[in-house]
Amino acid sequence: MTLEKKDHLLDTSDLDAHMATAVHSIHVLTVNTHKGFTALNRRFILPELREAVRAVSADIVFLQEVLGTHEKHALRFHDWPQTPQYEFLADSIWTDFAYGRNAVYPDGDHGNALLSKFPILRYENLDVSIAGPERRGLLHSVLQVPGHAEFHAICVHLGLREAHRARQLELLCDLLDSLPEGAPVVVAGDFNDWRLRATRTLDRCAGLHEAFAVAHGEVAKTFPARWPMLRLDRIYVRNAATRGATILGTKPWTHLSDHLPLAVEIQL
Repeated sequence: MTLEKKDHLLDTSDLDAHMATAVHSIHVLTVNTHKGFTALNRRFILPELREAVRAVSADIVFLQEVLGTHEKHALRFHDWPQTPQYEFLADSIWTDFAYGRNAVYPDGDHGNALLSKFPILRYENLDVSIAGPERRGLLHSVLQVPGHAEFHAICVHLGLREAHRARQLELLCDLLDSLPEGAPVVVAGDFNDWRLRATRTLDRCAGLHEAFAVAHGEVAKTFPARWPMLRLDRIYVRNAATRGATILGTKPWTHLSDHLPLAVEIQL
C-alpha cells in the first residue's frame, strides 16, 4: 500500500509553528530480529526483544527478518502475538509503521519493517531479488519530520551471495539517485557485506557515509552477536551528520538475536 502525500500550502502562522517545532536530532536503531528467536532458534523471545527495543527510545527503528504471519508458530507458542510482529513491536510507542513482505511460504511471510514516531507519508517495497529462492527487498519510506520537506528512510537486507549484493547495491544507488538532491536520507539494515565492499560503492555512487566508519574508522562488528567477528550491519546517511554511533553489545542484546543492534543520533 502506498500513501499519497497531499499538497499543503503554509500560511504565515503555519510557517511559524512549522519552524518552532523543527526537529534537528533523530535517534535511529537498526536490528535484525531473527524472526523473534534467539540464535539457532532455540527460544522465542519477541516479548523480551520488544522491551529492549522500547528501552532504547529510538525515534525510528529499522527491522530486518521480521515476521508478518506464521501459522505453525502461532499454534506452538502460547505467547505468540495476535498481531504481526512489527505491530507488536510498535505497540503504543511508534505510531506509524511500514512492512515490506519479501519471503512468502506456506506457513507465513517475513521481510523488513520500519517503526516511526513521525508520520509515514508513503512507502514502497522494491523487489531486489536476483535469482533463486532468496527473496530480498528495499523498504523505502518517506517520513514527515517537522522542519524538513521530506525525510527518506530505506530499510535494507541484502543477499548472501557476493554477485547478488553487487547488483542489489546498484539498484539501491538507482533508488538514491531518484530522491530529491537535498533531502536527508538514512539507509540502515543488514547488508551481509562481510567482504566490506558496500561502503566504497555507496560513497561513490550515492554520496552516503557510514556512521561507524566516520566515528570509529571502521564499520561495526555485529555478527554473531555473542562473539561478533563480521561487520554486516550498517547505518548510512546523506545530507545529515551522525553522532554517538553505538553497538548494543551487552545483555540483554547478546541473546535477543544473532546480530547486535546499532544505534546512532542523526543530526539534521
